[in-house]
Amino acid sequence: MTTGHTPMMTTAAPPLEQHDVEIQRNRQAWGRKPMLREIYHEFYRLIAARIDPQLPGPVVELGSGMGRIKDVIPECVTTDLFPNPWLDRRENCYALSFADNSVSHLILFDVWHHLRYPGTALREFHRVLAPGGRLILFEPAASWIGRLVYHFFHHEPVAVRDPITWEAPAGFSAADADYYAAQGSATRLFWWGEGHGRLAGWRLHEVRPVTSFDYFATGGFSGPQLGGRFLHGLMRAMDFMASPFPRACAARLLVVLEKEKD
Repeated sequence: MTTGHTPMMTTAAPPLEQHDVEIQRNRQAWGRKPMLREIYHEFYRLIAARIDPQLPGPVVELGSGMGRIKDVIPECVTTDLFPNPWLDRRENCYALSFADNSVSHLILFDVWHHLRYPGTALREFHRVLAPGGRLILFEPAASWIGRLVYHFFHHEPVAVRDPITWEAPAGFSAADADYYAAQGSATRLFWWGEGHGRLAGWRLHEVRPVTSFDYFATGGFSGPQLGGRFLHGLMRAMDFMASPFPRACAARLLVVLEKEKD
C-alpha cells in the first residue's frame, strides 16, 4: 500500500459513463438469467442479516445500479451516480448529501473496488453514519480460484499487487471521480489485513469469505451461464465441501465495519 497520490493504473481508464453502460447491460442479463437472480437474492439476504434494526436512521445503498436490493430489503434507499428512474436519489461516495450522524447503515455491493481513493470515501462514510452505524461491503474475493476466475472471465483487473492510493490528492473534488476498478481491493485491505492500521474510528466487526461455485457457474452478468439446475445443485454441494477452505475457494467477501461510539 502507498500513501502517495499516484493512482493505481492497470489499463487505460474508460470514461465514468462506462458505469451506466454496465448498469443497462446488467439489467438485460438480470431479466434472462433466473439462477443469477436467485443467487443475488441469497447474497442480499446475507446483507439483510447484518442490519441492526435498533440503529437510528435510514438504510442506504450506494452505487445501487439496478436497485434490486429492494427485492429483499424494501426499505433500503437506493442511490447511484447516475439518476436512473428506478432509484431513489443521486449520490457520490466522495460527497454524500446526508447529514452528519444520520444514516444507520451504508451498503456497498460491488462498489468498494471502484473507489480509486478508498480512504477519502471511508472518511465520508464515517461522517454520515450514526455512532454504531454499519458499513456493509459485498465484494469479489481474491482467493486462489477467485483470482483465476475474475482475471480470465471478467473485464475488470483484480490488481492484488498494484499500489493502493488511500487518499485523494490535494484539490480533489467529488466531481473528479472517474471509472476505476481493482477487484482485489477489499480482500487486500480487510481480509489480508493491509488496511487494518488505517481504520481509526472504526471497528472491524466481521470479515466473511463466501464460497459460491454456484455464482461462478452463472457466468455473472457478462458471461454465459453453465448448465441448468442440476449443475447448479452440484455446485452447491461443492460450496459445502469447499467452505472450510476460503483462501483457496471463496468467490465473495462480506465485510462489516462499525463506526465507533464516542
